[in-house]
Amino acid sequence: MRLLFYFVILNILLSIKVMAEKPYHHIYENGKFIKFRNYEGAPVRDKNFKWSYKKFNEAKKNINVIIPKDFIVPREIVQKNLQKYKNDDFILWINHASFIFKLGDTTIVSDLITAPNAGPLFLGPRRYTPPALKLDQLPKIDLWINSHLHYDHLSVSDIRNFPYKSAKVLVPLKNGSYFKKNNFQDVNELDWFETVKINKDLSVTLAPSQHWNKRSILPFGPGATDKALWGSFLINYKGKKIFFTCDTGYSNIYKMMGQKFGGVDVILINTGAYDFEVITGKKDFSIFHTNPEEALQAAKDIKAKKVIPMHYGSFLLGLEGRNSEGPINEPRNRLLRNAKNYGYTKQDIKIFNIGQISKLDDLLN
Repeated sequence: MRLLFYFVILNILLSIKVMAEKPYHHIYENGKFIKFRNYEGAPVRDKNFKWSYKKFNEAKKNINVIIPKDFIVPREIVQKNLQKYKNDDFILWINHASFIFKLGDTTIVSDLITAPNAGPLFLGPRRYTPPALKLDQLPKIDLWINSHLHYDHLSVSDIRNFPYKSAKVLVPLKNGSYFKKNNFQDVNELDWFETVKINKDLSVTLAPSQHWNKRSILPFGPGATDKALWGSFLINYKGKKIFFTCDTGYSNIYKMMGQKFGGVDVILINTGAYDFEVITGKKDFSIFHTNPEEALQAAKDIKAKKVIPMHYGSFLLGLEGRNSEGPINEPRNRLLRNAKNYGYTKQDIKIFNIGQISKLDDLLN
């Protein structure tokens, strides 16, 4: 009997020890995983906040979508450039947060979405510009990195019809089922600061972002609110560091990661979906997406040498651009206008057009 008592006490102590070792962003109750949360000390959502589709949709009617003449590279030119640069290291913007990174013998795609809308079935925001490439026009993809489950970042139709199912997949914890169900064989779920070595020249680390996750109205499963993790990716290629932030608000994580990573060569950061003033009453404010000035501050904090804006120009997810500039020019112009206030020159802001390919050496020099 005494032996049984000691055994029970030992198990309780071990459970307490294990719980104490869990990272802050993992929430457990009574030994059971509940959900994930943002980095310690990061901004939190106002519990009294209520979203209004009515106000948002009414305000959207006042946005004049102006598409600059050179904003979309014709697909035939994109395909010619893929051949032209096939032996070079490059970055190509497909649209939104979808990029192709050609690094040595490895070709990476991020947060791929070529679907006509960002939502389930035919619902959700419809795109107003086409992706640079159709699925069957993609070059051979060796690695797919995906940051979280929101519909504008993970398209089940793209996953289902993706032509390169042998590609390795890197996702945050509990995001992998969407790939596994669609016949991807090499799916790797990572926690923040876990690193996967791809080859002798290339490694990828999952890093924090200031965001959240949801895909389903159900209260259970990986698609429920914050049941699956979210994150950014640090791509380290021959000592060159590319930081793909994906969706993020501004927080203390960027100064922390600037120290941890020793700076990065280029940061790709969201500069869209930041204006919800008609609902929140706060101009250009979202704790989950950076406005252009916050993007520059995050870049400065993480000690990025160059800045590539993204997460705009495909879907109307925020209300920026209600002025004469429109939702494409406003974030780009604000980045350029404010660059010097954050220690950058206009040449340090590398603005892409949809379908543009830029050699890595040209971007970093």
